[in-house]
Amino acid sequence: MPAVDKLLLEEALQDSPQTRSLLSVFEEDAGTLTDYTNQLLQAMQRVYGAQNEMCLATQQLSKQLLAYEKQNFALGKGDEEVISTLHYFSKVVDELNLLHTELAKQLADTMVLPIIQFREKDLTEVSTLKDLFGLASNDVCLFLEHDLSMAKYSRLPKKKENEKVKTEVGKEVAAARRKQHLSSLQYYCALNALQYRKQMAMMEPMIGFAHGQINFFKKGAEMFSKRMDSFLSSVADMVQSIQVELEAEAEKMRVSQQELLSVDESVYTPDSDVAAPQINRNLIQKAGYLNLRNKTGLVTTTWERLYFFTQGGNLMCQPRGAVAGGLIQDLDNCSVMAVDCEDRRYCFQITTPNGKSGIILQAESRKENEEWICAINNISRQIYLTDNPEAVAIKLNQTALQAVTPITSFGKKQESSCPSQNLKNSEMENENDKIVPKATASLPEAEELIAPGTPIQFDIVLPATEFLDQNRGSRRTNPFGETEDESFPEAEDSLLQQMFIVRFLGSMAVKTDSTTEVIYEAMRQVLAARAIHNIFRMTESHLMVTSQSLRLIDPQTQVSRANFELTSVTQFAAHQENKRLVGFVIRVPESTGEESLSTYIFESNSEGEKICYAINLGKEIIEVQKDPEALAQLMLSIPLTNDGKYVLLNDQPDDNDGNPNEHRGAESEA
Repeated sequence: MPAVDKLLLEEALQDSPQTRSLLSVFEEDAGTLTDYTNQLLQAMQRVYGAQNEMCLATQQLSKQLLAYEKQNFALGKGDEEVISTLHYFSKVVDELNLLHTELAKQLADTMVLPIIQFREKDLTEVSTLKDLFGLASNDVCLFLEHDLSMAKYSRLPKKKENEKVKTEVGKEVAAARRKQHLSSLQYYCALNALQYRKQMAMMEPMIGFAHGQINFFKKGAEMFSKRMDSFLSSVADMVQSIQVELEAEAEKMRVSQQELLSVDESVYTPDSDVAAPQINRNLIQKAGYLNLRNKTGLVTTTWERLYFFTQGGNLMCQPRGAVAGGLIQDLDNCSVMAVDCEDRRYCFQITTPNGKSGIILQAESRKENEEWICAINNISRQIYLTDNPEAVAIKLNQTALQAVTPITSFGKKQESSCPSQNLKNSEMENENDKIVPKATASLPEAEELIAPGTPIQFDIVLPATEFLDQNRGSRRTNPFGETEDESFPEAEDSLLQQMFIVRFLGSMAVKTDSTTEVIYEAMRQVLAARAIHNIFRMTESHLMVTSQSLRLIDPQTQVSRANFELTSVTQFAAHQENKRLVGFVIRVPESTGEESLSTYIFESNSEGEKICYAINLGKEIIEVQKDPEALAQLMLSIPLTNDGKYVLLNDQPDDNDGNPNEHRGAESEA
């Protein structure tokens, strides 16, 4: 017999839209079978009850047997033999319709009874399980109980959570899911078994009918027994083989059902392993239910639980009952980070490449939350376009893990490096009236740049309020976080003002500022530490570059978070592979008379080279401000804004002196 389509019991717990869609096909098939069975039973009852109209009844039966082929069964695979068998039976009925006169008892026992048992037992069982399963309406008690439990669990506060309440809600969710799982498994098993019973139920009554005709009429036996014996034997063998397959499949489903129900309660309980969940960071595709935050007003929001999955570089959403999913977000070059949202746990936000805030989603556990963030990060790098995306994802994550181990020499990372911008003139010597470049110095060791074990700070150096108080002295603090017009008067006198959207990644103390290699090493260690410690949250700021300072501004309150004099910036460089990474070194005098060096690493929405170009231009303006003629010459070579007040920076400057490529060193492995 050909293979029979069946529902996979392993997917009953997931209850995904794809499984629901497949389930609807089986339900449609069961409904069609019910209708056809009722029609077939009516035809057989007419044969049984209308002895005087037996000829007409058998003619109707013959027509009804032929109608099986025309039924639009959703699962018609494997019915070819059944159709051919019914065709043959239809011919037999046409030949015997004049010979049937007294078959009441025998027809009742061998023809009508099996189909009635099939309808009353098998089809009624499927209908009852369907009502229990709750597919007729989304308001059925079982699913409503689960949705209410899940909604109560999702609203658990992140802080000051009551362990007793959390345990009770978790048990409530687990109990609802177990009830749903049990009813789903029973329903799936009944639908699978129905595919076998359907074929038997169509043929067993006809076998009894044929035997009754042969045994009751001697003339019929003389006419048909010899040619019908072999046919009926083959049909009986086919029914027996289907019965054997049904029993084997029923036993297999029973064992599988027991195994699926014998799992640990952690399968039903969300966030069962909060302390040390097993997180897969190499995912390039992910699917599951998430809560989607929707704004319903200026200050009101709602959360909707939907099924999300990734497809290539897209995030798709598929509501319950939908045939296919719809596009929610293009993930290429997007960024994702964990966020705090309405006192809910496990929330993360997807930000578009232009810096615009995208959607906010909530996972049901820490494991799901971090795996979604890792998967979206991998997809945003367009790893899925490579020949072997799984291997590339594993390699990138292994590289991040290995990056915390100091390497012995930066010379192994790149054969040559560009000199620092503050040393580019000192590396040339005048010999015999010719300019001869010095030999490139050997690259420093990692320990010479950053001391081993140096702590990394992942937040802005000063909070906005603390920085504001330090700059205002004893002045009154504005309760709305606004800065007075004269708080930073140097901005009005600056010849250069350029704004960039950046996200602070981290800062750390360094030992030297003589080479840009210290910036690349800091980038490597900061990114590696974030990957190791699962730190995805980043503080977004506006970086204003002027001819006097670098200022980090809060984008919402416009309050300065940090301010660095441009003269204290001794090194700056952009990453050579990840163009959005940029960093700079600050030299700050201490009260003891010594000086401290710190490196700050940022991720920009635009290319880091543009920020380096702006910083370099600001330092050039500082240098030429002492010479009015040199300043005028510099301003003539650079376009200004329409009011002639600020320098207008090009996206890609043509001046080689301002090209930030001169200020970048060896490539970082971070």
